[in-house]
Amino acid sequence: MTSQLNKDNLPEHIAIIMDGNGRWAKAKNRPRLFGHNAGMKTLKKIVRASSDAGIKIITMYAFSTENWKRSPEEVDGLMNIAVEYFHKEVGELHENNVKINVIGNLNGLGKKVREAAVKAMDTTAANTGLVLNIALNYGGRDEIIHAVKALMAEGISPEAVTEQHISDHLYTKGQPDPDLLIRTGGESRLSNFMLWQMAYSEFMFTDIYWPDFEVDVYYKMIENYQNRNRRYGSAE
Repeated sequence: MTSQLNKDNLPEHIAIIMDGNGRWAKAKNRPRLFGHNAGMKTLKKIVRASSDAGIKIITMYAFSTENWKRSPEEVDGLMNIAVEYFHKEVGELHENNVKINVIGNLNGLGKKVREAAVKAMDTTAANTGLVLNIALNYGGRDEIIHAVKALMAEGISPEAVTEQHISDHLYTKGQPDPDLLIRTGGESRLSNFMLWQMAYSEFMFTDIYWPDFEVDVYYKMIENYQNRNRRYGSAE
């Protein structure tokens, strides 16, 4: 399937909102955490497929600053799944030259999750292949506030602030903005995800729940992207 992709026109950075785990589980009369565990398996497949295709960066929306509003049982379960992912998958990711970068407010996470995330980043820090951004305790507005506070702390005058200044103080500092956003699960909104970085991203939405999201559908979306004309505000 990768042979059908134009290697000269790949999106450099793909952002994915992995939505629909809970509804997928509900449709099967199973608890929501059953869906989140299934979603972790899909994450593994899509990471591998991205690396195989030659994508340089993918950013996966794993847990938002708003997700703390969910039941304590679900939140605890999601945190445990995150720890499990870091513990189980880092070895294989490291062997495949994947670099893990956890973005979000890590200080707001529990000690166990934070330590697992930091260890994963340290282990893969020197890798030069696919960059896997995992957005954990992440909010787009929170990220912009964090950037503005950092600029103020550095004493940069309001008149001197540029777009580049903001970009250089985001969690994605040094990375290109996403070329393509994919959201599964039937919703068509950003949900406070990478608000600054998505200014000119191409958006694609699918009704498929994340646990059912297959690699062939993923590659077809990349093909769709390759057929789009990105004008960045120009007439043609």
